[in-house]
Formats: sequence, structure tokens, C-alpha cells
Amino acid sequence: MHKGQIANVDLIKQVNSAAVYRLIDQQGPISRVKIAELSQLAPASVTKITRQLLAHDLIKEVAQQASTGGRRAISLTTEKNKFHFVAAKIGRRLLTLTLYDLAGEEQAGLQLPIQVTEQQALIDLLTSTLEAFIDQYSHNNKRLLAIAVTMSGLINPQTGHVIYTPRYQMRDCPLGEYLTAYFNIPAYIGNDTRAMALAEHYFGNSQDCADSILISVHHGTGSGIISRGQVFLGSNRNVGEIGHIQIDPLGKPCHCGNYGCLETVASNDAIVEQVKTLLAAGRPSCLAEQEINIASICQAATQGDALASSVLVNVGKHLGQAIAIMVNLFNPEKVLLAGEIMAAEQVIIPAIEQCIKHQSLPSFHQHLPIIAAKFQKQPTAGGFALVKRVLLDGSLLQTIMEDKPTYHINP
Repeated sequence: MHKGQIANVDLIKQVNSAAVYRLIDQQGPISRVKIAELSQLAPASVTKITRQLLAHDLIKEVAQQASTGGRRAISLTTEKNKFHFVAAKIGRRLLTLTLYDLAGEEQAGLQLPIQVTEQQALIDLLTSTLEAFIDQYSHNNKRLLAIAVTMSGLINPQTGHVIYTPRYQMRDCPLGEYLTAYFNIPAYIGNDTRAMALAEHYFGNSQDCADSILISVHHGTGSGIISRGQVFLGSNRNVGEIGHIQIDPLGKPCHCGNYGCLETVASNDAIVEQVKTLLAAGRPSCLAEQEINIASICQAATQGDALASSVLVNVGKHLGQAIAIMVNLFNPEKVLLAGEIMAAEQVIIPAIEQCIKHQSLPSFHQHLPIIAAKFQKQPTAGGFALVKRVLLDGSLLQTIMEDKPTYHINP
């Protein structure tokens, strides 16, 4: 058999295994007969695939009560407790790790400050922290499946390369390859906002739609676009840089080299700066006697403080201007908003909605929900979504069923 034929056979196995696993994951408990009917695979193929999945503890049999006497039918459901994995989020100043099982239950967590910026120093910190975390919290009776890492910047999720990340001096870094080689298990790398959009689609507030947009406002402004249930990516793997839509040609310089980008107005640092500038100009506010941060600004706005409210309404208008462009381009079923500013969502969201109403097609914005994202305080949920995706597309299933070696945990 030629190499091309072997590759095609492997791909067919992966696609078929993924189809069966997805049905069991999404509709289980489900019978083999029903799986064959829905997948349009031959019953013999379904039997063979489910036998392999059972042998590797990826699914399990459960007895379903028969409705008309006789022996109880056997159905299949996914196994959630035999495996776990680590999801890491490299934030602006914090490294967050979470140990998950396949049900999405957090088994352990760790957060520590990042005090380095150079590429190798950051890799060393990540590696040593992961190793200690895994050795301390992973259990010998569970198999460690994978490591997933998310961060801001330009990432190629297919190759695991970090092309650029703004906070750290990481450029064209094969981080996925490095972690895979070091720990001897698959490692998946993704942009934090796009991974979070996928998490919302799988488990969060956009589960009920195939097309959605997540807008994240933190130290920058980013977006993740879900189209037909998949993260929307271009041929160069990065799209949706909403933070660099120009909303004011005469605005402040942005780190990207342009002027008046959205994130020069709609980001945590920009919001704090706007409030401090107005206070320095003598504008009255309850914030004059407080520490100025996003939490205090949001609290003041929700309590009716005129200065805080005016700043957040202005931010909402600029966000709405950029979101309206995306609504016209992608016609989503739902728009989700994430970030600390959502503590004042009753101030922010109406301003966004008003802008979208005036600047997008009526048929596109009519009945368009603009709501807060679910995973506001779970920074590693995006990493969970990356692992879920490779389970559902079959690539990680094949790795497991081929009995490739895994990272050894110290007893």
C-alpha cells in the first residue's frame, strides 16, 4: 500500500471514530443501532469503533431500562473520569493552571505571578510550573491526556507556534512542539479570546447557536468568531483583530503603529486613564476619594456616578461602532461580551445596542442578543475547549487509541 493510501485510511479511521464519539458525547446514552442510523456507518463499523473506544476507556456501557420487558438494552456514554489534562493561561502578569477531567470539572488549580518577559525565561517558568503542578495534583489512576495553553497575540493553532504576543518577547516560538517533546503528550496552543469563544460555544452562553461573536475587553480588545460551530480562521490562522479597527483617525497612538485604534479607548488601561484625566480636570465624582481601577469605576457607574457612567457609555459607543461592522460582516446569532467592564453591563450594553441599531443592517441586528459571556472568571476554560475540539475532531482520539506514550507521573 502506498503512503498516500495509508494516510487516507488513517484519515478515514479518524473521521469515523470522531463521528461515533461525537454522537455518544452529545446524545448519549445512545445505542449502537442509533449510532449507525445517525452516522450512516455500517453496523459492523460502529461495533468495531465502539469496541476500540471501550478498550481505551473513552466510553462506557450503561444499562437502559427496557420499555416492554425482556433484557435491558445496552447504551453507550462517554467516560469522563478516567482521563484528565492541564489547561494553562499565560496572562499579562499571571500564569493560571487548572487540572480538568473530561466533564469539565476542575480537579486542582494554581495561580502565580509572571515576573519574566524574555522568551526562554517564560518557557522555563511554564515548563517547571507545569511539571511541579502535574506531579503534585495528577492521580495515578487517571491518564494525563494533554496540555493546552492559551495567551494573547497571534498564534498558529495548527502548528502550535506563537507568532507574536504583545506582553512577552516571544516571536515565532514553536511552543507546542517544545511542550509535546518535553512532556511526551500532545500540547495545544491557542489565542485566548478565540479559545474562549469556542468554550462559550461548547459549554457556555452560545451553545444554542452555530454563529456567534465574542468580544473581550481586558488589557486589549479582541474577538473570537464562531462560524458554523467552528472558530473562524483565515489561511494565515489569525482573524478578528477588532481592537485595531480605527475608530478615531486623530486618536492616540496604538502599539500596533496606527492611531485611534479601538483598544486605545476600549481597554482597561484606557478606561482608567480616561477617568483619571477627567478627575484631574476637576470633574466631580465619588471616585475622587477611591483607588481608580476597573472594579471601582464599574461600581461607581452602577451607583449612578455621572463621570464613571459617561466614560463607560463612551466606551460602549466605540465598542458598538466596531461590533456593528462585525455584525454587518458576519451576521451572528449572538454577541457575547467578556471582561471586567461587564460588572457594569447595565451601563455598557445599552450603549452598544444603540450603536449597533444605527450602524448595522436592520435584518442583522433585529432580535440579536448582546449578553455577557459565561466564563468571565474561568481563564483556563479556553484551554478546556481546545482539548474538547481535538477529541471531537478525532485527532486526539487516534493518539489515545494508538497507545502512544504519555507523561509519567511521579508516584
